[in-house]
Amino acid sequence: MKILLISSFLPYPLLSGGNIRLYNILKYLQKNHEVVLVCEKRSYQKEADIKRVEEVCSRVITVPRKKQWSVSNILKTAFSKSPFLLVGHESSEIKKIVSKLLEEEKFDLIHVETFYVMHNLPKTNLPVVLVEHNIEYLIYERFARNAFPILRPFLMIDVAKLKREEEKAWDRASALVAVSKKEKELMGRDNVEVVPNGADVDKFKLKNYKKGLNKKILFIGDFKYIQNQDSARWIIRNIWPLISANNKNVTLWIVGKNAVDRVGSYKREGIVLEDNPTSKTEDIFQQADILLAPIRVGGGTSLKILEAMASGLPVVTTLLGNEGIGAKDSEEIIVAEEPWEFSNKITDILWNEGRIKEIGKNARVFIEKNYKWEKITEKLNDVYERVVK
Repeated sequence: MKILLISSFLPYPLLSGGNIRLYNILKYLQKNHEVVLVCEKRSYQKEADIKRVEEVCSRVITVPRKKQWSVSNILKTAFSKSPFLLVGHESSEIKKIVSKLLEEEKFDLIHVETFYVMHNLPKTNLPVVLVEHNIEYLIYERFARNAFPILRPFLMIDVAKLKREEEKAWDRASALVAVSKKEKELMGRDNVEVVPNGADVDKFKLKNYKKGLNKKILFIGDFKYIQNQDSARWIIRNIWPLISANNKNVTLWIVGKNAVDRVGSYKREGIVLEDNPTSKTEDIFQQADILLAPIRVGGGTSLKILEAMASGLPVVTTLLGNEGIGAKDSEEIIVAEEPWEFSNKITDILWNEGRIKEIGKNARVFIEKNYKWEKITEKLNDVYERVVK
């Protein structure tokens, strides 16, 4: 098939979950399809990044991403029916490029990555597959409800506009792709298919545990995202005091872009923040003893959890964190809900070498069976086949 793929981001470098997902899917799609990618490019992304994406696409056309937080965007949001997220991704240039491609070339289908670039797509008779990484309005709603009281009414108005536009995009699509069963249920439509995230089992090698008196509990993520800020602050306030009181020689290692800026003010003894790690993610997992991932908002299948499991790094998460993954509690993953549960379960395995190795090996086998990117891409290909019939 010849596929026109419109995305809100250029999927390289592999610094975020969205980039990792799309890049790996493109890598396997190219084996059977011709993919033309039209996407926004951030200012820090260079020609070398475009070339890396060209290795997994037939063609890549980029448009500079406009500044999100501008006076004009804020005013347009305030005095129009459009929510802030859509205003920030509205692009007349992308509209022109897409219209020209559809006029001059024959495509079998259009794949749209994230709903908020859907309005850059002109009317078309081609089947459209819309991939949703999150249900955006639910994430923004949680943020709005926890904002300063004076801002809350204005933010909730924007959430209402966002919900309306997101649901309009769903209605326009021939098929919808969610990353978990939970999100499929929340979308409440018959044409939703689940294509979860995956892990690169060649890149993420099974961890080689070494005995040591010092232990590292890792939390990793990009802290521009509200979900990661929420989880990190909750760990620092509620879980870490219990762990540090009961364990000596343990460090809470918080790693990720913007970590110092977004959660640095919450730092306390025994916590190390690193927002520009020189090590690759796969090497960071080798240095840690446990991944702590108390996902409390959003859904889907967390890439960091899948990649840690592929590395044989035991993961301690919430019911929500495991919901889209489906690993066996206490065998392939550790599930906890309350702070005291996290503390107790982490302490139970942290110093038990046999137990920690067993969970890590089981996790690796689970990922190899269920979450290799090649298998994930086959599921997306099945969606393509159905909509073009």
